[in-house]
Amino acid sequence: MKMRIATLGATFVIAMSSPVAADPPPPESKFASAIQPFVENYCIECHGDDDPKGDRSFESLAAVISDDEVLVDYQDMLDQLNLSEMPPPEADQPNDQQRRIAIDALTDVIQQYHASRVETSNRSVIRRLNAREYRNTIRDLLDLDITIFDPTTRFPRDQRVEHLDNIGENLVTSSHLLTAYLNAAEQVIERAFYPLEKPPARTWSFRDSFRQQPEIDNVHRTSNRFKHMTLYDVVGADKPEGAYGPILAFAEGVPHDGVYEIRLRAEAVNRNHPYDHAFIGTDRDQPFRLGIVPGDATVGDLHLPQPIEPLLAELELADEPKWYTVRVPLDRGYTPRFTFRNGLMDSRNLWGKLVKKYPNMFPKGINGIVELRRNAIVHGKLPQIRIHEIEITGPILAQWPTQSQRVLFGDDFQRLAAGETIDEGTVRDHFRRFASLAYRRQASDAEVDRIMQMVEVRQRAGRSQVNAIADGFKTILCSPHFLFLDETSSDDGEPLSQHALASRISYFLWASMPDEKLRRLADEGKLSGDDAIRNQVRRLLGDPKSDAFVRGFLDSWLALNELGSAPPDRDTFRDFYRHDLGAAMRQETQMFFRHQLAENLPVENFIDSDFTFVNPALAALYGMQSPAEQSFALTAISDKRRGGLLGQASVLTVSANGIDTSPVVRGVWMLENFLGTPPSPPPPDVEPLDPDTRGAKTIRDQLSKHRDVATCYDCHRKIDPLGFALENYDPIGKWRNAYARNAKIDPSGELPDGKPFQDIRDLKRILLTRKSQFTRSMATKMLAYANGRLTVPGDRPDIEKIASSAKGTRDLVEAVVLSQPFRTK
Repeated sequence: MKMRIATLGATFVIAMSSPVAADPPPPESKFASAIQPFVENYCIECHGDDDPKGDRSFESLAAVISDDEVLVDYQDMLDQLNLSEMPPPEADQPNDQQRRIAIDALTDVIQQYHASRVETSNRSVIRRLNAREYRNTIRDLLDLDITIFDPTTRFPRDQRVEHLDNIGENLVTSSHLLTAYLNAAEQVIERAFYPLEKPPARTWSFRDSFRQQPEIDNVHRTSNRFKHMTLYDVVGADKPEGAYGPILAFAEGVPHDGVYEIRLRAEAVNRNHPYDHAFIGTDRDQPFRLGIVPGDATVGDLHLPQPIEPLLAELELADEPKWYTVRVPLDRGYTPRFTFRNGLMDSRNLWGKLVKKYPNMFPKGINGIVELRRNAIVHGKLPQIRIHEIEITGPILAQWPTQSQRVLFGDDFQRLAAGETIDEGTVRDHFRRFASLAYRRQASDAEVDRIMQMVEVRQRAGRSQVNAIADGFKTILCSPHFLFLDETSSDDGEPLSQHALASRISYFLWASMPDEKLRRLADEGKLSGDDAIRNQVRRLLGDPKSDAFVRGFLDSWLALNELGSAPPDRDTFRDFYRHDLGAAMRQETQMFFRHQLAENLPVENFIDSDFTFVNPALAALYGMQSPAEQSFALTAISDKRRGGLLGQASVLTVSANGIDTSPVVRGVWMLENFLGTPPSPPPPDVEPLDPDTRGAKTIRDQLSKHRDVATCYDCHRKIDPLGFALENYDPIGKWRNAYARNAKIDPSGELPDGKPFQDIRDLKRILLTRKSQFTRSMATKMLAYANGRLTVPGDRPDIEKIASSAKGTRDLVEAVVLSQPFRTK
């Protein structure tokens, strides 16, 4: 039997099982009786062999689907009819019965093709760990802190296709990468294995001589004689002055990797300053926030930004000197640096502006940046953080030997470190155990033999036993069994082995190796039933390590990996840098997605919702009431312009170019990432946006002229309306009613099926009626992300099954894992 689901006046037809089924009529008869007449009457006018629109001709459409190229034609035709986008509104229209007959015939022919074929093109190819998977696996395998440590810095950048960085056929291996693997293994084992003796804890104290950077040191030399460290700028300032507070007397950094306790006496100064609030820009009602980031003097000046500077800790300061204590991880050679998280913006320009705006507060006749800076600092009341004393103690070790050392050699580590000789059987046992963890399955005798042979060669060459054993562990990390995912099965199309399935699940949801529970299920052969797999999916999603899935999938699905690649103009969008809005935007979308998963909320919330997550900076951007605290909070939405992904600044910023917005760019983004129907590339002989724009006054005028070019019309009638609906959002997602020079924005449009809308709220109402299309698009991207391969036409029945079975967001994830393509090679 068949189940019909009405949508947009059309009908989706899904085949259902039936107790008794007669042989279906051959595809040729369906083609002759229903498909060919429909094509001749309603398609050939635009899609004939003579100048076909969209480069798609159906005049010679095959009567039988013989391969994927023909399948694509049939499937595209069916999709367009289901969405009522074809025939276009200006063309002759079939009546409802004619449309249903054509949809039924196309559906039957496509289903017969899928049922009869043996798919060979949708198999995952062998794929290596990408950089983020490598880092996470090293973290979990050896219990290493990778907050600062990154062994993949010398890896070539992973190639992306459709924003996915884990597609097997694109993860090529080169001689350069092999060299980088050797270097990474060296770093990892050195970090995990050594030192052999417990490093003693030390304390360093600093109470004066707080030089910071040349520009402000010239003032501080006489104003406070370097008795305290003073922070002015935020780290996002263009030419920061006083943005970073380094301890230059501790520039060499800590001597060992580990956790260090930092005690400091600090205060917030001039939070209630006497100046105009808008001019200074800091918030009098919020406590000053002190941040701690690492710095490496070998990389560059410690008073300037560096490539690796994660926020290690953040403190809210009182308006008087007080002692504060935090514990942070620091790698050998790194020194702590202090930052003003909600400080001034571009102090270098502010010095002069302050003196000129408030001349009565300063001496007369001041000129030049040096004197302006001096007077602003000495006589001004600028918001600032002062740090009077700092003590650093560590490393503070929770246990010795460390957990990393125990992973490698268990209780035998101290014997080895003391110089005792360990017997061969014990060494072999430790290699077998570690290799089994690293290979994500039981290591074989032959594999352990090869490692032992390498250790023997090293010892004969003069290496001590301890160093030769360390080389053995490095060998394991250079093995293809570690670097590549084992996705073997007994045959193509057969179920993955238990260990291969465990790895596919964990790398999908954690971007890392299976943990002990998942590995034990695979060892016992208990990872086969749907309930067992579903339970593991829920367990893994409930673990903080699933943040890797949230980040990785959103980067791949919404192209959030490109957020920041076109930085907004600094002069126009100062708040983007003052409040670190780029990070806040990304966090909003991640927390929104995480909430959807945790509560298994409906997928349509991604189209429109009555909630989001904001901090004060985002709330101000959106014109919403600010949360009581500085952190993010679940916030109800009453303004329908903000609900769902299309109202979130991350999406609106990544689909802009940093300077201005383009309906074409945003329209293409929506078709590609939101609706899963990417447009055809523009013809090579058409210049972008300029067939003849003389006299055009707005972007709508320009695009209207562009659509007058016949080769542009078909695609732009799909692209432009979606883009126009988003024109009320500026390049960082703030609402606007007009462009520059008060040119009014017109966000109205008409979709290809003839449905009109007035603005983004109207458009979202229409999209909610197409939620099945959106869910299918999301399922397609998620399946590709989960399997490490792009989907192919043969996956379509499984994608339809995944999408139709998923009511909630977690349901969608579970359906992907339970699907046939995920569980087979």
